[in-house]
Amino acid sequence: MKSFFLSLIKIFVLIILATDVASAQTTVYDVKKYGAKGDGKNLDTKAIEKAIDAAAQAGGGTVYFPAGDYLSVTIDLKNNIALYIDQGATIIAATPGEGVQYDIPEKADNDLYQDYGHSHFNNSLIVGVNLHDISIAGPGRIWGKGLIMREGTNGNNPPGLGNKTLALKLCRNVILKDFTIAHGGWFGFLLTAVDNATIDNIKMDTNRDGIDLVSSKNVRISNCSINSPVDDAIVLKSDFALNYPRELENVTITNCQVSGYKEGTFLDGTYVKWSNGSPTGRIKLGTESNGGFKNIAISNCVFDNSRGLALETVDGAALEDITINNITMRDVGNAPIFIRLGARMRAPKDFRYSTLRRVMISNVIAYGITGAQGAIISGIPGHDIEDVTLNNIKFYFNGGGTKEQAGREVPALIDSYPDPNRWGITPAYAFFIRNVKDINLNNIEVSYLKEDLRPAFILDNVTGADFQHVRAQKAEGASTIILNQVKDFNLFNSNQLPNIKFSEADKKQL
Repeated sequence: MKSFFLSLIKIFVLIILATDVASAQTTVYDVKKYGAKGDGKNLDTKAIEKAIDAAAQAGGGTVYFPAGDYLSVTIDLKNNIALYIDQGATIIAATPGEGVQYDIPEKADNDLYQDYGHSHFNNSLIVGVNLHDISIAGPGRIWGKGLIMREGTNGNNPPGLGNKTLALKLCRNVILKDFTIAHGGWFGFLLTAVDNATIDNIKMDTNRDGIDLVSSKNVRISNCSINSPVDDAIVLKSDFALNYPRELENVTITNCQVSGYKEGTFLDGTYVKWSNGSPTGRIKLGTESNGGFKNIAISNCVFDNSRGLALETVDGAALEDITINNITMRDVGNAPIFIRLGARMRAPKDFRYSTLRRVMISNVIAYGITGAQGAIISGIPGHDIEDVTLNNIKFYFNGGGTKEQAGREVPALIDSYPDPNRWGITPAYAFFIRNVKDINLNNIEVSYLKEDLRPAFILDNVTGADFQHVRAQKAEGASTIILNQVKDFNLFNSNQLPNIKFSEADKKQL
């Protein structure tokens, strides 16, 4: 009797295991079983969509791409769907032509206050709108071969073009993990109002923006390597694409590397520098800045052969509560730190002005910084940047500045596009600080490789500045610090200069 019951139990266990295995098999949908050729010649879009539809009808599952080259135009994601791109598998964006077209751009919710590419989502290789619980994963690759870098201002290129690798709008519970993008088009990722998302271990070697995260909440970006020589690598924005301003908040960026090497040479391991001006390849907040940036932490990131870190609000957004920690940079093509409050006001009439406050940047080392620009921290008259703290920073500039450059007047650029290159050569080789209230610099060391006749620091229209443990290389006959219209300035524990307190200082040289 005992052996009979044991036999029954074994039978039941085998039945349960067999049921589980059968169930597991039905949750994976191999695109080749739905007609995909994977030969890089035949268009596989219909087969891929059949696999997605089958998974969606079953309540969800994994659409599997085994090794092969899958030529496709627009792929529409659905709820509870995972795309898994296996090692040796590549999804290739087809080149538009006769019978090969991407989805037509949808009517935009609003296209007045941001570029065409930010306003439309359907004209992409992979699209998801109003979805939940979706993922793309696996060690394979997406090649945006047929994607274009931009479309005309009013979308006046021929219909059927694609310009983004992945576009998601109003989605939640998203995972993007482990795959590689080559030549991603205007955007590798355009993620607008995408909440509770994880982006991990992504590699991109692309021709424009890498990751654009817009008006989203609760997002984690980690362990990503983005090479984007002609545009930004990782950029956070808050625009009017939803037809209303929505904040970008609760975002972390950690353990990432960004660079500006010649496209393609990051993935092939040759890391070729290019000579077409200053490569971009940076981490940036802005330029589109309507909804706001709040509660953002950036840590443990490497910048290589790129522009510097940029924090910009110029279209009416509040940029506040930002911490940046443990950053290292080499071969920086413009200002290593650029913090800008402006009034471009690409926004509805009488929209609020921007605010920028409560920013802390700590533990930054940058070597080989352009001799043309120091760090720039600049508000505009009547709208100061507030409450900025810089701790433990070492900057090594290329130098070479002249006495004439030290006297240069920097234009206000109130409504200008906020790129550091528009500032031109800064009259301070290390820090140019203007229209700021309450700024603290602690344990700051700046130097140059070639003699520089400009002062290290210029403060212009600043109220409340505390400098402690500041050390700056200085050429004979040059000043260390110049104060213009400065109130409540304190300098202490800086062995090159005596402890000084000024309630007011104008045209003071130290």
